[in-house]
Amino acid sequence: MKKTIDEHAERFSEAASTYDDEQDSEPYRMCAQQVINHAASTSCDTVLDIGTGTGAIAFELTSAADRVIGRDISTGMLDQARMKADIENIENISFAEGRFRDPNVDSDITVDIVTSNFAMHHLSDDEKCNAITVISALEPDRFVLGDVMLFGAANPDESFYDPSVDDPATVGILVDALTDAGFVISEVEFVHEQVGVLVAEQ
Repeated sequence: MKKTIDEHAERFSEAASTYDDEQDSEPYRMCAQQVINHAASTSCDTVLDIGTGTGAIAFELTSAADRVIGRDISTGMLDQARMKADIENIENISFAEGRFRDPNVDSDITVDIVTSNFAMHHLSDDEKCNAITVISALEPDRFVLGDVMLFGAANPDESFYDPSVDDPATVGILVDALTDAGFVISEVEFVHEQVGVLVAEQ
């Protein structure tokens, strides 16, 4: 049985203090860099990073974006992210609890770009579709999704897929969900048989 959202939140909170040090695989780094590159934020943009974790993607976007908003389900991860922002004295970033089905963004904020890296694969396929619909309703110009996704058959013996905690979709399912929600796919980046980046625009 897959873990609940609350169980995932607790699991990540327990791992928060060492999480950054453990994300050292080449495919993970490549995926993160592709998300950052494809976000292509400018000084006019507000970026929402969902499943922000300790802010790895969010912090990289602060140098170009006007504002970066990080949302996560894990209080431990958010505490680490806020601590890093304080240490680095980065003022155009903020963090709060939020999830795919409720990103917790004030209605008066215009979100120009949405990013997410290595987070959505914890949702079921139906939940992914719902999440993409919620993101579409924010009317961003661009949504960049880096994640565990299947280019071929699922292989639990390969990296990035633990059936006890992960529920990756095929690239086809994700593309269909994005297009059904009104996005146009502009890029499909292969990183690994079970890792990729999708860029969708509205």
